[in-house]
Amino acid sequence: MRYGRTELLAIAGLNAFATLAAGQPAAQAPFVTHQLKPNVYWIEGGGGNRGVIAGDRSVIVIDAKTSAAGGKELLEDIAKITPKPVTTVIETHSDGDHINGLVSFPTGITIIAHENNKKEQDTAFAAGGRGAPPEGYLPNQLIAKNKESLKIAGEKVELLHWAPAHTSGDLVVYLPDEKIVFTGDIIAAQMPDPLIHLEKNGSSAGWIATVKGIVALNADQFVPGHGDLQTKAAIQKRLTDAEAKRAKIKELVAQGKSLDEIKTAVGDAPPAQGRGGRGPAFASYTEVVYKELTKK
Repeated sequence: MRYGRTELLAIAGLNAFATLAAGQPAAQAPFVTHQLKPNVYWIEGGGGNRGVIAGDRSVIVIDAKTSAAGGKELLEDIAKITPKPVTTVIETHSDGDHINGLVSFPTGITIIAHENNKKEQDTAFAAGGRGAPPEGYLPNQLIAKNKESLKIAGEKVELLHWAPAHTSGDLVVYLPDEKIVFTGDIIAAQMPDPLIHLEKNGSSAGWIATVKGIVALNADQFVPGHGDLQTKAAIQKRLTDAEAKRAKIKELVAQGKSLDEIKTAVGDAPPAQGRGGRGPAFASYTEVVYKELTKK
């Protein structure tokens, strides 16, 4: 069977995500800083997108890159924007490519995360090994509500959690005054389908509920966890496509179709192989929906 460019890009994307989310070294794109507003930036490269908000006296960072080297380079790039110190990091979720760069950040900073993110990191830290979060940099300010409005460094920030989506501990960062949203990996723009961690209790239904909430925000710029800056129309299309695919899978499950039959029917690419041919790195969206609907 031959696969088109979209399918091959999806396979490559899943391989890259598997490597990065586990905190493993991988070829990294160079860092590039983009200005969204006079005091708001996003920095791509080094394993994904990160946000920078230059407040009145200090800097807020959204996610912290993949490695110690990436965290150091991120801080160097921030220093080119402003001499103000970094005092706060907001984590969108617990994957290693979003938190491991914290080892290069100043000690004693405020690290804000959803309470389920902290639970996931505690579990990974106790297990140890390559997937463990950096010691001394676990979240120290937890969000338990579905919506928390904060004033940080003079900046109004809304932290939103509708449901488990990419993981159980996702946080969406919304800047209402600037109409900017940082989605974390709820939106991974180079992937055709939602990317959901079953092992972190992510959910396809929760992803749909979350993206409906994101689309309803009064915003016009959306910074995804990976990929290019998104418009509201692009986010809406991704939502519509995901809902339609989930409905089709549900219909096929009701007909008694097997997972392989469903994958063929919805046009899935072959499974992405982990490093060294160790098998699929992540469950595909089709697999996630199938397992949710059949409890397998």
